[in-house]
Amino acid sequence: MRNLRIPIAVLFGAVAVWATAQPANVEAHREDAKVAMIDDCDPDDPAWAPVGCLQKRGDVTAAEFGLFLRSTLYANAAGQFLVGHPSWRNNPSHLVVKDGERIRVSNEGGRPHTFTKVAEFGGGRVPPLQVGTQLAPECALAPGATDPFQVAPGGKLRLKVEGEGIIKFQCCFHPWMRATVRAVADDHHHD
Repeated sequence: MRNLRIPIAVLFGAVAVWATAQPANVEAHREDAKVAMIDDCDPDDPAWAPVGCLQKRGDVTAAEFGLFLRSTLYANAAGQFLVGHPSWRNNPSHLVVKDGERIRVSNEGGRPHTFTKVAEFGGGRVPPLQVGTQLAPECALAPGATDPFQVAPGGKLRLKVEGEGIIKFQCCFHPWMRATVRAVADDHHHD
């Protein structure tokens, strides 16, 4: 039995060395890159009405959310600058994918979000959340139109990345929720 333990130990050791020696960007060869849209709204706070908070757990009240929207430490004409609550975010906020690869976006929060491709980051379409910003043109909707990039809590969206370079995305409700995607040529090796 003792003679069998040594080869098994060597085998496990070899597997451990092989696993740790793999390049850090192995994930770049997956089928879909993933981005999670996250918020931490408190489902027990009635102030989130009329949309509500559609998650089981969360601890950010609507009042706390409002306190984090602006900062007077940034100077602009209105004396305030949009900051936004840090628990409303995209995770990751930056990723590298191959040109032509797909991104799977999921809403893991309790509020609706969008993952909208924009030429430049800007404001969103919710007036109280536009502090010191101008509406990103891609966030404007015609009256009665539905946003094809809106994702309900628990929902998913799948986008194909086309064209090399940096691509910018933002939520048109919560415009501080931003993400960048660097699309690289298929033969590009990211180290």
